[in-house]
Amino acid sequence: MNVVETSIPDVRIIEPHVFGDHRGYFIETWNAARFAECGIDASFVQDNFSFSKKGTLRGLHYQIENTQGKLMRVVEGEVYDVCVDMRKSSSTFGHWVGVVLSSENKRSLWVPPGFAHGFYVTSEVAAFEYKCTDYYAKQHERTLLWNDPALGIEWPIEDGVDPLITDKDREGKILLQADVFP
Repeated sequence: MNVVETSIPDVRIIEPHVFGDHRGYFIETWNAARFAECGIDASFVQDNFSFSKKGTLRGLHYQIENTQGKLMRVVEGEVYDVCVDMRKSSSTFGHWVGVVLSSENKRSLWVPPGFAHGFYVTSEVAAFEYKCTDYYAKQHERTLLWNDPALGIEWPIEDGVDPLITDKDREGKILLQADVFP
């Protein structure tokens, strides 16, 4: 596998080795020893899957307690995946990384604990799965406003198109009002 650094050192893009032939292909999506060698020493306790149609925007979500590291990948379609550093003591606090994840590029994205996460579906549909280092805890979930002008996230949303979002995501807090990590 190839590990690609991003503008936030703790966030990494994982490009797996693809073993293909006339029948199809095989990829290894998780190997604790190999990932640890690359600085991703995680223990996962929960796997999640979401299926969304084009124009869906989910996020930006995080948990203020029971913080979750996440390893994301797309098994069908394409998304623009975004994470925002919510760690006040970090030199990259309030910075974001955006990466295209797709069934075609087969990339995964490692987002460590302390980040808000969301994605926007750019294909007709997207099947998105991810591993979490801690359990979902509704009472600790927070939502960062996806279009906070202070963040300046460059979502690939076409002009005049309103993303499909929930009320919870529409009512997220701007960074200056959000609960953050120390």
